[in-house]
Amino acid sequence: MEYIYAAMLLHTTGEEINEGNVKKVLEAAGAEADDARIKALIAALEDVDIEEAMEKTAVAAAAPAAAAPVAEAAAEEEEEEEEEEEQEEEAAAGLGALFG
Repeated sequence: MEYIYAAMLLHTTGEEINEGNVKKVLEAAGAEADDARIKALIAALEDVDIEEAMEKTAVAAAAPAAAAPVAEAAAEEEEEEEEEEEQEEEAAAGLGALFG
């Protein structure tokens, strides 16, 4: 993944995505740079519109993030319902003791 991140970082900063720049980014991050993997990355990115790929990834990542608050609200509502049921059961048990 660090190779892809290096390419994305270079793209975002407006630098050319080439073997030398990718290697510099990886080494600056403390990662071991493999020349063969760098060459494969450069070849794989040759026909890719990185901006479009990043946008698609951002949209795909945003969908689960948007669903999280909805799921959290549903869980809280369910928890409240369970608490209400427990209180009703306790109240019923208390009434049963009165009429013993």
